[in-house]
Amino acid sequence: MTSIVYWGSPRQARLEGKETLPAKLDLIMDRLELRARVKDEIVAIKMHTGNNLSYSTIHPVFVRKVVQAVKDGGGTPFVVDVNWDVDEAELRGYSTEILGCPVYPTSGLNDGYHYTHERPYKNIREWKVGGMIEDATFLVNFAHVKGHPSCGFGAAIKNLALGCMVADTRSAIHDSNHYDRYWFKDLCPDPAVRQAIVNACPNEALVLDRDDPEELHLHYEPCNQCGRCLKIAPTGSLKINPGNFWAFQEACAISASITLGTFAPEKMIHINLATHMTPVCDCFGFTSMPILPDAGIFGSNDIVALEQATLDFIGRTPLIEENVPTSLEVWYHGGHPFQTLFGPMKDPYKMVEYAEGLGLGSRKYEIVDVLPVEEFPRPSLGYISAG
Repeated sequence: MTSIVYWGSPRQARLEGKETLPAKLDLIMDRLELRARVKDEIVAIKMHTGNNLSYSTIHPVFVRKVVQAVKDGGGTPFVVDVNWDVDEAELRGYSTEILGCPVYPTSGLNDGYHYTHERPYKNIREWKVGGMIEDATFLVNFAHVKGHPSCGFGAAIKNLALGCMVADTRSAIHDSNHYDRYWFKDLCPDPAVRQAIVNACPNEALVLDRDDPEELHLHYEPCNQCGRCLKIAPTGSLKINPGNFWAFQEACAISASITLGTFAPEKMIHINLATHMTPVCDCFGFTSMPILPDAGIFGSNDIVALEQATLDFIGRTPLIEENVPTSLEVWYHGGHPFQTLFGPMKDPYKMVEYAEGLGLGSRKYEIVDVLPVEEFPRPSLGYISAG
């Protein structure tokens, strides 16, 4: 099955407001018939408000557009994100006065309001969905596209996967990387060799375990799979396996499927804003230079098609390497630009593959440009004499 993904280009032909991205967001919402679908609905607008010094999150102008569309359709909107980001969201422009609706923490002020869903996966048994999400009757999943050091890419799926769960579930999702063993201490009994393995990592991804100095702990976020550690480690003692990295992606897909399962299929839309795409998640609390050119805004009823189309589109342009923070080493030049940044095993498409496998949508899509950029052909100037 082929799904429709509506797209608005970041480019414009004329110097007019109606050709800019906020106006194209309106056109996308029209195509998705949002106003007609939200009458009498309690509408959760799930976005990432960021924290601290973040300024590349979704601009309040875009959020206000969504809020107004919901109100125009007779719905009751509220913006929602995790409690520690919502706590000072007004410092980044997300307040009731500016957005036109309240901003609520997903699971209450103390992160204690949730609904529990049983679904075993590796180290996870329970998934706790924020009560403010599950109590809503309609979902607008509004995500800012960016890189992510755990999985290469964060957008619509990750916006739900982590942002709709309470803290201990989010922590368990991150810990899923460690469920399958990667260090076998019996094959490396020499403490000097263990220390040499740790020292070989330029990203400080490998450390001696704080509870057992014979164990090594791999921090998966800074690991870019450069392989320097494997040149030191005795054969078989350390494994850098794709499966450990992909566990996080699969856990995110499962988490998103649980949240989406609390809504009827016709009671949700998904939007990705691909502007000022930074290397890391907005939860890091700061904004760095963009590492990819702006790709515009994407919207769909199908979260899988949306993510696939977004990845495909931004994958056509190379990483802006001069904008990458100098602490990050760019050594791999294959696959998707996000793999160039974070290493080959952090394949951003894996989360999309898992989501499709869970029945959340189709990776087959058709792009519909809501306002094609008009080109203006001009006759050649020809030769102009200097005299």
